[in-house]
Amino acid sequence: MMPSLFIAHGAPLLAVENNEYTQFLSQLGHILPRPKAIVLFSAHWESRVQKVSEVDQYDTIYDFGGFDPALYTIKYPAKGSAEISNEIMDLFKDNGIPVEVETKRGLDHGAWVVLRLLYPNADVPVIAMSVNPNLTPEEQYKIGKSLAELRANDVLIIGSGGTVHNLRAVNFVDNGQVDSWAVEFDDWLAQHFHTWDTDSLFKYDSLAPNAQYAVPPYGNEHFVPIFYAMGAADDNKKAKLLHRSFRYGNLSHSVWQFGE
Repeated sequence: MMPSLFIAHGAPLLAVENNEYTQFLSQLGHILPRPKAIVLFSAHWESRVQKVSEVDQYDTIYDFGGFDPALYTIKYPAKGSAEISNEIMDLFKDNGIPVEVETKRGLDHGAWVVLRLLYPNADVPVIAMSVNPNLTPEEQYKIGKSLAELRANDVLIIGSGGTVHNLRAVNFVDNGQVDSWAVEFDDWLAQHFHTWDTDSLFKYDSLAPNAQYAVPPYGNEHFVPIFYAMGAADDNKKAKLLHRSFRYGNLSHSVWQFGE
């Protein structure tokens, strides 16, 4: 059974950096069982109706500005899988989830930064998925849960975002110090993920310490992919924190494994 993952994609610079986190992700790609395909929910693709990509080969989207020019030369020409896209469409319809197919959109940096570190040869088919931050956590979890059976067919499901992602609070000077409020929020999440306490997690915005700062209302799109990933392992309610570090004072680099 393939696990599902939540992976923080951090800042775009991860694509050209060599640090503790990029080294971890590169190793993770070797440790995980080889997936038949990857289904990836990216914080950088928002839609009100769930979108499923059906693309022969993806273009690379540079949805950022003002960074190292080398970033804009990177290509990640992953292929899609019409077979699995259609299977996903059927699963959503069977579970009463409205869905639309997307045939043109490329991979945004929430997808290709992570995928390039895990599978640098772009040789695993990818099905890109949108997220809807306006849904409740229960609804986002249900969308992930509807795809759980894909894991039995060697499909890796990833939610790409960040547990602590407040760009108004980051310190790009990065002196190595970590803000206590960010650690307290992440510690609360870890406690409730480990016990699969969805009742509390679905109310994180009112129960978790510093929630309004860690997940500001204007930026919750980076947090919600974790519910899609968690829901995809509802049939095997186990959570494991594989990695946690911080950059720029409070930007989290968390990797959670759900299921086994």
